[in-house]
Amino acid sequence: MYPASFEYFRPSSVDEAIALLKRHGEDAKILAGGHSLIPAMKLRLAMPKYVVDIGRIGGLDYIREASGRIAIGAMTTHHAIEASALLAEKCPLLPETAGHIGDVQVRNRGTIGGSLAHADPAGDWPAAILALDAELELAGPRGRRTIKAENFFVDLLQTELAQDEVLCEIRVPITSRQVAYEKTEQKASGFAIAGVAAVVEKGGDVRVAITGVAAKAYRAKAVERALSGQTAPSAEAIARAAAQAAEKVEALGDIHASPDFRRHLAEVNTARALTRAYSVR
Repeated sequence: MYPASFEYFRPSSVDEAIALLKRHGEDAKILAGGHSLIPAMKLRLAMPKYVVDIGRIGGLDYIREASGRIAIGAMTTHHAIEASALLAEKCPLLPETAGHIGDVQVRNRGTIGGSLAHADPAGDWPAAILALDAELELAGPRGRRTIKAENFFVDLLQTELAQDEVLCEIRVPITSRQVAYEKTEQKASGFAIAGVAAVVEKGGDVRVAITGVAAKAYRAKAVERALSGQTAPSAEAIARAAAQAAEKVEALGDIHASPDFRRHLAEVNTARALTRAYSVR
């Protein structure tokens, strides 16, 4: 099926993109890598009258260390993150997660910013940036603002990103190598049925985030509390903590997995991710 007719814009700056979004309001959509918006347009699930392509805006694709954190431009591709030597050394969860996304073609074209802004409940990046306690920088007509990852995702395909704002940068901390991403995927698409990102800090603090199970990715706070302060928990302790991975979560159900199966996979993959993260020294 072909998309409904639309007018195409290719701004050369973030400010120009913001002006177009403000002018056309709810009728405008941002095009980044295109792997989310274009399929939706072809199925007539999205029918924007105006498409604002930010793919040619310079200065939005970078990975650099600054002020004790690593800044990643929103137009940085999944492949660039997967191949980054800086991230491999200082934030290895991101290259690992990137390797789970789609296939080679998707990773070479898709962008981290586009994926996060789309907020697909089965996307991989939301779990990673939640587990890293990342910050996101948004630009709009009222200036720039920074929001914590935990406050960014609102609901199914909904974020705190306003209609006239552009996601510009993601900032993540430098972490230990005690990280892991475990995923059960839908084989045809590669999307997560249940994906779990785990980060274990040197002091024993742990962060666990889960995607694919609920309408939005979430931090598994009960799991984190159960393991807080432990630097080498037993397999039994990890299993007890992982059993709380879907506590008080309204799990999704579809042709790929029932709610009960998704909850089960959340527990299994949480135990696997934590076991692997704790084993790294």
